[in-house]
Amino acid sequence: MHASATAAPKLDAERRLAILAAARRLFSERGFSSVSTTEIAGEAGVARGLINHYFGTKRELYVEVVREMVRFRSQPVPEYVNGATPQDRIDESIERWLAMVSRNREAWLAAIGAEGLGRDPEIEAVLDEAREEATTRLIEVLGLGPAAAAPPELHAVLRAYGGMAEAATREWLERDRWSREQVAAFLKAALPRLVDEAFEAIPNRDPDPQGETQQ
Repeated sequence: MHASATAAPKLDAERRLAILAAARRLFSERGFSSVSTTEIAGEAGVARGLINHYFGTKRELYVEVVREMVRFRSQPVPEYVNGATPQDRIDESIERWLAMVSRNREAWLAAIGAEGLGRDPEIEAVLDEAREEATTRLIEVLGLGPAAAAPPELHAVLRAYGGMAEAATREWLERDRWSREQVAAFLKAALPRLVDEAFEAIPNRDPDPQGETQQ
């Protein structure tokens, strides 16, 4: 009895993950409207009713897939290493991020293209939350203090950088106009210039509570 009780949650988790993985693959390949829940269930090796049980409707499943896909959107914050410069941290963060994007190519492209479904407030909210989290992590990578204390103009600059980084990955992965080495070099060079030169050029901005941005 005890073994059955402990096995059930594990089985539920495995089935749920299998459905998410199958839905991610199919939605990435063909888009939301061209995939049926019957196909997702077949790909996951589960009964179709389990999709309704765990996620509800196909749209609710899609929202969860998008949420899962953008969890790796944020650039990881490297551990502090004595003697490492802000540029070292930027370089390491971007390299880790591009490695994640490369490993999850189809899922990444599907995630940043999710707004192509049209105006969907829930999808937009999921993507906006992910982009805000990415901005917070960039502030940490740059060593600019707590994100909550950073001026709104800095948040705006880093959100703009995030949008540019998304576009850069499309140039690399979809249009083949850049190599991985080229997109990495571009992003590594652009971020400090945006934070220093472009941010400083913004008129009438709030004073930075941390003082001038670190060099």
